[in-house]
Amino acid sequence: MAIASETQPQEKASTEVSGEEKKRWTLNDFDIGKPLGRGKFGHVYLAREKRSNHIVALKVLFKSQLQQSQVEHQLRREVEIQSHLRHPNILRLYGYFYDQKRVYLILEYAAKGELYKELQKCKYFSERRAATYVASLARALIYCHGKHVIHRDIKPENLLIGAQGELKIADFGWSVHTFNRRQTMCGTLDYLPPEMVESVEHDASVDIWSLGVLCYEFLYGVPPFEAKEHSDTYRRIVQVDLKFPPKPIVSSAAKDLISQVKNHFLLFNPQWLLHLPW
Repeated sequence: MAIASETQPQEKASTEVSGEEKKRWTLNDFDIGKPLGRGKFGHVYLAREKRSNHIVALKVLFKSQLQQSQVEHQLRREVEIQSHLRHPNILRLYGYFYDQKRVYLILEYAAKGELYKELQKCKYFSERRAATYVASLARALIYCHGKHVIHRDIKPENLLIGAQGELKIADFGWSVHTFNRRQTMCGTLDYLPPEMVESVEHDASVDIWSLGVLCYEFLYGVPPFEAKEHSDTYRRIVQVDLKFPPKPIVSSAAKDLISQVKNHFLLFNPQWLLHLPW
């Protein structure tokens, strides 16, 4: 995808719609509804595609902010990767278009909103609910890794909940499509593995580590290596300083699962995660 410069035509796009049909979108094709959220580079709105009456989420990004932060290449990569992924636990990117000031991403609408807000409301999840989410994420990551895609930013803020309560991985801004090991440090500190914190080579196992961190957070309400100072979080990650608080009470099977993910047990056999013992 090429992000348009200020001199390019007013509104352009190419996207896949039903079957193999191709359409060039413009803002006039949509009725814009309520805001769903806001991010660093723009806002997300509920929208209806007029011709089909299909409900979508329309992510509106401001070019000036993308250019100022020098992340245009990340957006291109995000669109290229996410638009080709087809999995029930991965948010669909249907297409994009742009005008002189903005880039618009046409996304699947996840009716029940952000998992992060749900976790904040509940404080922590039951083991059954956590297990369901972890298994869904494991399936989605196995699919991604099979396509040579590493997400690299798995965290509650990047997960949405669909109408049936199913989990959807969203925001592929840090993802890469690679056959090789990487060295770039990216993502969010609390969810990074030791190799990424120490800026050494990493591969798809970084997503497995993040999944273990997420599993812990689902069950305890906080990430396992969280500390007041960033330097202390770095130290705890590098030393794999994993501690299980006495409350809430969590089964030994769930703790074993987290410990095995922490040790990169799943690096060569991620399918094991789909047979959760708890």
